[in-house]
Amino acid sequence: MEELLVYMNGKFVPESEARISVFDRGFLYGDGVFEGIRAYNGRVFRLYEHIDRLYDCARVIDLQIPISKEEFAEAILETLRRNNLRDAYIRPIVTRGVGDLGLDPRKCEKPNVIIITKPWGKLYGDLYEKGLTAITVAVRRNPIDALPPNVKSLNYLNNILAKIEANAKGGDEAIFLDHNGYISEGSGDNIFVVKNGLIATPPTLNNLKGITRVVVLEIINELNLPFREMNIGLFDLYSADEIFVTGTAAEIAPVTVIDGRKVGNGKPGKITKLLMEKFRERTEREGVEVYK
Repeated sequence: MEELLVYMNGKFVPESEARISVFDRGFLYGDGVFEGIRAYNGRVFRLYEHIDRLYDCARVIDLQIPISKEEFAEAILETLRRNNLRDAYIRPIVTRGVGDLGLDPRKCEKPNVIIITKPWGKLYGDLYEKGLTAITVAVRRNPIDALPPNVKSLNYLNNILAKIEANAKGGDEAIFLDHNGYISEGSGDNIFVVKNGLIATPPTLNNLKGITRVVVLEIINELNLPFREMNIGLFDLYSADEIFVTGTAAEIAPVTVIDGRKVGNGKPGKITKLLMEKFRERTEREGVEVYK
């Protein structure tokens, strides 16, 4: 099988030759930002929203991306074309670049811009029909006054520690609490609960401003379903009729077991399945065309 190509600072190189320096700050300190984007049937879903979030996150950490948003979007499309991909996961990465072993970011002359594309299917396989088992983990979400969860940075150790704990306890996904005891998000997705027909999700101060989360809110509004953005606690999880998580890689995935407790009747709920169907319809018809 022919090697896929990776975009690196304006050039396309085979995966086996896609390398960065050991002095790159992304490698040394997780100093950089990234995105996860999906392409469906030759269309990139919510491309410009992802690009906007990437640049917002870079701005928060005072990282100047060396190309324009328009150039970045075109680079993503061209990477897909070069690899002849139609259904793909796209990983744009911007690191602060090569510096010394100190912490001062002013020692870095130029950021590195990298785009990786891979064929992609269903993240959770048949669990979309059966539902995920979720575990609330002991590790807490980064405090908003330390490393804000809104920043999609290359420093993902907080998320990885949560995933390690969920793996050890037999969970498909980890659910974070913040330092106030409120539900934050999953290790890689936002979380929603349904109770007596009301859909609720935490505000995005203590979790990532998810693109898929926004799409779900649009669908909820179009369907005129009852909704509240509100703080959620463990009681709300354990007493929920339905729980689902949303993310670019996960899409919309039902949770049917939380901390050993059955959610509702233990099967994906009616509202969750409706939202999954409407989301799938959107991904089939919306997006920026790769091949024109």
